[in-house]
Amino acid sequence: MKLLSWNVNGIRAAVKKGFLEYLEEESPEIICIQETKAHKEQLTSEILEDHGYFTYWHSGQKKGYSGVALLCKEKPLHVEYGCGIEKYDFEGRVIRADFKDYSVISVYFPSGTTGGVRQDFKMSF
Repeated sequence: MKLLSWNVNGIRAAVKKGFLEYLEEESPEIICIQETKAHKEQLTSEILEDHGYFTYWHSGQKKGYSGVALLCKEKPLHVEYGCGIEKYDFEGRVIRADFKDYSVISVYFPSGTTGGVRQDFKMSF
């Protein structure tokens, strides 16, 4: 099984830089995407097309910030959006797909680079 994980630093920007061509070339069974920076309704049909994957998006409440996604060739038995902790789920940092024999989690960890409150947020995450 080929599984990829990629912090795209914005899915729309990644598409402009060849993300969809890379996806087609590599053809992973699952790709975990972090830092999508988009809500599903902001995505173009080019991104949302089938491409041979079931797609699941968990975006932060703040537009243009954080967000995770999973693209899976096999339909999961269950998809869990968030981790059940409101302050993290508000930022769209975790999505999990459960399959018959395994689970896959796409997680976007906070950076804490601004220090102070965000550093504490990162450490508690």
